Amino acid sequence: MTDDPFENMLAQMDRAEEYADVDHGIFERLKHPERTLKVTLPVELESGEVEVFEGYRCQFDSARGPFKGGVRFHPSVTQREVEALAGWMTWKTALVDLPYGGAKGGVICEPKELTDRDLERLTRRYTEGIRRMIGPEVDVPAPDMNTNPQTMAWMMDTYSMYEGYSVPQVVTGKPLEIGGTPGRVEATGRGVSLVTERLFEYLDRDLSDATIAIQGFGNVGSNAARLLDEAGANVVATSDVSGAAYDPDGLDVAALGAHVDAGGLVEEYVAGDLKGSADRSRWDDPDAITNAELLTLDVDVLIPAAVEGVITADNVDDLRASAIVEAANGPTTVAADEALTERDVQVVPDILANAGGVIVSYLEWVQNAQEFSWPLETVNAELERRIGDAFDKTIEQYDTKDLPDLRTAAYTLALERTAKAHEYRGLFP
Repeated sequence: MTDDPFENMLAQMDRAEEYADVDHGIFERLKHPERTLKVTLPVELESGEVEVFEGYRCQFDSARGPFKGGVRFHPSVTQREVEALAGWMTWKTALVDLPYGGAKGGVICEPKELTDRDLERLTRRYTEGIRRMIGPEVDVPAPDMNTNPQTMAWMMDTYSMYEGYSVPQVVTGKPLEIGGTPGRVEATGRGVSLVTERLFEYLDRDLSDATIAIQGFGNVGSNAARLLDEAGANVVATSDVSGAAYDPDGLDVAALGAHVDAGGLVEEYVAGDLKGSADRSRWDDPDAITNAELLTLDVDVLIPAAVEGVITADNVDDLRASAIVEAANGPTTVAADEALTERDVQVVPDILANAGGVIVSYLEWVQNAQEFSWPLETVNAELERRIGDAFDKTIEQYDTKDLPDLRTAAYTLALERTAKAHEYRGLFP
């Protein structure tokens, strides 16, 4: 199976086509992004050197509404990856029934090697490069890997300077002080936690007895770990780029979270070198394991929350988790998917499991358009309602149509909704 994420997405679509009520001509249209822009970004760094970066913005499908999707800063960014992520965002927004199409952006860079001033200049230059493509009714970016509310603030300010007035709704995931919404930062992790709870209810199992391994302890993984820990689950392993920590009795998620928030790494936590306000009272000498070993732990739930393509034909036979909840985008290749389906391992697909972020981004966008704000309780309740409804409809599709797996069920819903929008709108000219 190819490592190309775009080919992986197309293969997932093809698996669902035979079950989806979609005209083949429209289905073929859905395989192609509407447009992809490549931008060249010369930036004068704080060191005085000028470095030329490359960036992309892909707008995949606008049949259901304005484009929506994050912007990532990472050395591995490619045009094909950005196009795949834009496609996945299209199916995600359709599945959770938001009035959006899908988009994605990325800049090839190593953020760890750039100062805050460098990142600001790079962000502003990238925003200028894509600003003719974006806008509150056209394309609304959001944070993704290695970007955050500060990044969105710079993007909003740059766009607003060209417009001549403040346009907060041009991006979501902003700081609260300039139009952000409470609950946005933890929204994706909260959605992962909610979907995991719903999965256990569907399987008639008790989450309080569950062991969970989470690959990745960034924004999504750490918030999912915290919320699942609070729900009574036993988070026994997690990881970052430095390595993984494993304790069969359960990790001290609160202490690890405080350590990472203070700039610490998982390998330091394993060694007992806790930073910031991390409380050592529950720290219990976890074992150091690799990211690869984490994937093969004998746990009830594996949550890949890092990058795409980590569960493949090469390692799927070694996986022992009873269920997988995809917090990352595209973590499972189609070949691995087929093997997991044969073994009756339930996989909650990324387009459902990690949809919490775009749901709350939508709520932020609506609030900005109305020049009104909602309290955290309202935002969280609406997130739970929308992602719960999408989970229920996916399960209904899976059960009533006797589909092979939950991913196929989710894709049939998303493809049918997007195709129906194309049918109503027709083909111009």
